[in-house]
Formats: sequence, structure tokens, C-alpha cells
Amino acid sequence: MSHSYRRSFIARAAASIAGLALVSAVIPAVAADYPNRPITMVVPWGAGGGTDATARIIGSLLEKELGQPVTVVNRTGGSGVVGHSAIASAEPDGYTIGLATVEIGMMHWQGLTKLNSTDYTPLGLVNADPAGVQVNADSPYKDVKQLLAAIKANPGKLKGSGTGQGGIWHLAIAGLLSDQGIDPSSLPWVPSQGAAPGLQDMIAGGIDVAPVSLPEARSLIDAGKVRSLAIMADQPSGLYPNVPTLKSALGSNWTMAAWRGVVGPKGIPSDISNKLATAIKKVAASKDYTDFMAQRGYGVIYAGPSEFATFMAKSDAGLGATMKAVGLVK
Repeated sequence: MSHSYRRSFIARAAASIAGLALVSAVIPAVAADYPNRPITMVVPWGAGGGTDATARIIGSLLEKELGQPVTVVNRTGGSGVVGHSAIASAEPDGYTIGLATVEIGMMHWQGLTKLNSTDYTPLGLVNADPAGVQVNADSPYKDVKQLLAAIKANPGKLKGSGTGQGGIWHLAIAGLLSDQGIDPSSLPWVPSQGAAPGLQDMIAGGIDVAPVSLPEARSLIDAGKVRSLAIMADQPSGLYPNVPTLKSALGSNWTMAAWRGVVGPKGIPSDISNKLATAIKKVAASKDYTDFMAQRGYGVIYAGPSEFATFMAKSDAGLGATMKAVGLVK
């Protein structure tokens, strides 16, 4: 190797090393600077619902933790596909996050999307609300045993509603019927845009059962228009401790809950995702958040990124098995 060639080779190598050092110096600086502009939080469901309310309190508390505005944007449609797709396809820079819901473990089984929980960066599980079994206050069925006996004895006569076809509350009651040896098709499902219209339809006499969460039915339960017969959870509700669990009412281990958790697109750099996850953990433990959720009867549950990833995988597998059992897998 000639002297001049060796010198230019060393110069080029030094320049490369300097360039790498510069790049590695820039990356932490960007993360250290994060966030330096507003963050968008995508909600896959409509304004005014439980997911929207949860996202807005989290967004306002994250602003305090991160020192930047957090704008909540509702991206509805496609039974949750539109909003969940918007989160997954965003730039993985920490400036677009979202509130994923239980439906991310259901939509792909229904053939609505290929997306599943592995397409996201999990940041923190923040809420879970079990299904209930609600009837009109004037209903002849005084407990869940009577209701199930009537569904079994008169297949097709009673109807349920509270979400879209194949949605979480449809799955909750179909799974319960299957668990009790009753054909799920014995209770035809009337699709609705959510719990509120389903409950209104029940009050008007259009349907007989709304297997929605107790917080969603709360105002109508308190107004004496709706009666809750059971909760699909291991423990009674803090909101209505007198509503029996399925275990105590039927001896059944069947449970089903809607959950919500903060996620980002897959591939967010770990230092940025760690910063977000730390802030979300603080928010979930804060008095402002727990008081807000308690006032509405929403269940507070927290799991960090790795536990949340495991939780989503288990939720997905369980939902898939239930959907197959009740004929909802496409």
C-alpha cells in the first residue's frame, strides 16, 4: 500500500468513524429533545363514548407530564378498523399514539383487517370494563338464570343489542350462552352503533337484553329504567356491589371485558417509547385519573409495556377461540 494511498484510506476511515459518531450523537439528542411539538392521540371510536372520555382525560394529564399539547382525534368507521389502522400506519416517532381497544383482538378474526396487537408498540394498559347482563326494568326476568331459561325455551324470540355484529358485547352474551350449553343463535343480535343506542332500543321495547358494561348502563340503572342481572367478572363491581357475578349466579367461570390501552405504531425508538410509557404509568396512578374513572364507574387497571403485550396476545387468543366457538370467525 503506497504512502499516499494509506493516508487517504486512513482519512476516509476517520471520516466514516466521525460520521458514525455524529449520527450516534444526534439520535440521543433527538430523543432527549422529545417531545418538542404537539402529540396526536387517535381514538378509533366516536366522541362522547367511554373510549373518547378515557382518551381525553389521559391526553390532558399527559400534557402536564410531557409539556406539550396532546390533541385527541376521533377516527371512526369500519368497526374500529379506520382508527386502529391510523395508529398503526403513523410515523413511529412518538408524535402519534392512540387508545387501542379490545377490538384489535377481534377484527382480524372477522376478516375486517390483517392488523393485530403485534402491529403496535404497547405503552400501557389503562382500563378494563366487564360486560353486564342488562334488561328493561319492566322485564319479567328477575335474575340471569330466568333470562337464560327463557332464551333456551324460546329460541329466536328474545333479542340482544349494544354493539355491532360480532362486537365485544355480542361476543360476551354469545360466549355465555355457549358456556351454558345454549345455542348462541337462540338470541338474535340487532347491530347498533354502541351501548347507548342499544340501551335506548331496549327501553323502547325493541330488544330484550343489552350485555353492555355497567358504567355504560349507569345513568339508566340509576334512573330506574334498566336492571342489571349479572356481571361477567371474577369480582363484583365497585359501582354496583349487589349485582352478582356469573360465578355466584350460575356457577359459571365465563368472564368478558372491554379494555383500553395506549399504543403507538410499531418501531418507536425505545428511549422515546420508554419516556411515553413512564408518563402513562404516572397518569394511570394519578388521583386525577383514578377519581375521573371512579366517578364514571370505569375500571382502572394498569400494565406496563411488556405485560400489556402479553395481555393483548392472551386477549387475542381467547377472543379467537370464543369467536370460532360461536361461528363468528370469517
